[in-house]
Amino acid sequence: MLNENHAFILDFPELKLDIVQLNHDDPRFKAELQRYHELDYDIRQLEISGSPIDDTSMHELKQQRMVLKDKLYKQLTQHHDQAGS
Repeated sequence: MLNENHAFILDFPELKLDIVQLNHDDPRFKAELQRYHELDYDIRQLEISGSPIDDTSMHELKQQRMVLKDKLYKQLTQHHDQAGS
């Protein structure tokens, strides 16, 4: 869907506390999360403006966002599991 917000807290509300804690405590996680949100914002802005880039470039941006999201989600679930132990 075009212009859909993929903010982590919206996509993973059950991990909200973990997101907040890792964002506060882990500088690497914080930097990667910031990069993820920047990519998501850039993609949404391009979609709003009618995708003024070629399909290959748009696909690469979305691929980068997906890779970051997977990496961040893995960190979140590991943190969640450790905190629950």
